[in-house]
Amino acid sequence: MGPTVVQGVRDVVAKGSGSSGGEVAHGYPHLGTVREAITALHRTLSPEALLSYAPSVLPADVAFSDLDDLHLGAQRVARALVQHLHLPDARMIVSFREMHHAASVELTAGPEYFIELNDRFRTHRRDIGAALAHEITHVLLHRLGLAFPDTGANEILTDTVTTYLGAGWLLLDAFREDGVSSQKLGYLTPEEFGYVLAKRALAFDEDPSVWFTSPQGYTAYTKGRARALRDAQQPPLTTAGWAGRHRYAKDRRHALENAGPGPGSPGTGGGPAVPYAFEHGPDGMRVSFPCPTCHQRIRIPVRGRVRARCGLCRTVLECDT
Repeated sequence: MGPTVVQGVRDVVAKGSGSSGGEVAHGYPHLGTVREAITALHRTLSPEALLSYAPSVLPADVAFSDLDDLHLGAQRVARALVQHLHLPDARMIVSFREMHHAASVELTAGPEYFIELNDRFRTHRRDIGAALAHEITHVLLHRLGLAFPDTGANEILTDTVTTYLGAGWLLLDAFREDGVSSQKLGYLTPEEFGYVLAKRALAFDEDPSVWFTSPQGYTAYTKGRARALRDAQQPPLTTAGWAGRHRYAKDRRHALENAGPGPGSPGTGGGPAVPYAFEHGPDGMRVSFPCPTCHQRIRIPVRGRVRARCGLCRTVLECDT
C-alpha cells in the first residue's frame, strides 16, 4: 500500500467582504468532538507520558525571521517540533508549492516524511511553525495509531492533540483580524483553540498568555479559558455554584422519588442539558458525570461528600453527591 497524503491544516485567509477564502467561524461548534479527542489522547498516553510534554514549545525555538534562509529555517523549526513531540527518529523534508490548503504531509512508515507548505509562507514566515506543528502531529498520531474515522473529526483530533501537547498555541497565535483582512490556521475555531489551550494550562500549570503576539489570539484564549473553567464548576463537584447545586438537588430528588433517571439524564428531554445523570442499581443510586480534566465519565455513589479519583487521568475530585 502506498503512502497516505493528508491534506493538512486548513487555511482561511480573507481580504475584504468579497474574498473566496471564507470568514473565520467563532464559538464552539466542535466542542463535543474536542472533548472526545481529549479523552482519546488520555486513553492513548499514560499520565506520565502526557506530563513529559511539559513545558510547551517555546517561542524562541520556533522563531523565524525574514533574514533566515527559507529552507534551512523551515528545517530548523521542523526539527524543534519533532523533538518537542517526541519523534526523535522522524526526519521532515519541507518544501513549498502553490496549493489550496496551508500544508500537507505524506504519511509513510518513515523515517522520512515529506511536508509541503503553501507558497504564501515564503513571505509569511512567522506562521511556518504553526503550519508545521499541525502536520508533524499528523505523523505522531499516525505512529500512535490514534485516529477518528471521519476526516473532519480526524482534523479536529489533530488540532486538539497539537494544542494539548504544547505546540498548538502557535496555531491560535496565527489568528489575526483587522478591518480589511483576517487569517486563521486549523480546523478549530479560535475560541476552541483557546479552550484546549486552557485545559492544557490547567493540567500542566502553565500560563501561555505571555506568548501571544496576536491580540485576537489572546482574546480567544481568554474566552476559551472561561469555558474551560466552567467544566470544573459543574455539580456534583463541590466547586459548583449555587444555581448548579440547586438544580442538582432538584434533579436528585426527582430521581429518588421516581426510582429512575432524573431530568439531568441524557436523552430524557426533561430539562436543560446538564452533564450529570443518575442511575439506579442494586447497591443504590449513583451519579455519573464527566471528569473536568479528561472528560471520561465517572460513576460514584450518591451519599453526600465523596472524594473520587478519575481512573483515566488520576485527577482527584471533591464531590458533594
